[in-house]
Amino acid sequence: MSKDQRQQLRDRVAWWAGKLHVAPRIIRVQRMTRKWGSCTSSGIITLADDLARRDRRFQDFVIAHELLHLRLPTHGRLFKALMTVHVPGWRSLDLQR
Repeated sequence: MSKDQRQQLRDRVAWWAGKLHVAPRIIRVQRMTRKWGSCTSSGIITLADDLARRDRRFQDFVIAHELLHLRLPTHGRLFKALMTVHVPGWRSLDLQR
């Protein structure tokens, strides 16, 4: 992964963080083999480096999903409703790695 691709993902996270009114403490982009992203309770967002090679819409789905966990830690009804508001059609993008 190039430095430019890594920065593009970070820039996309920053854009979504503003849209969702959340503030991740740290944004990491690294090799992940089992999932596309994660969010810790301490505000660390980690994204898979190969996400940069995926479609922009899928990137947005993963990024919004992880950032929303800064507001809601579970995948309950409110979480799903917010995903629907911000990423319409997200269910079709909800793929397992």
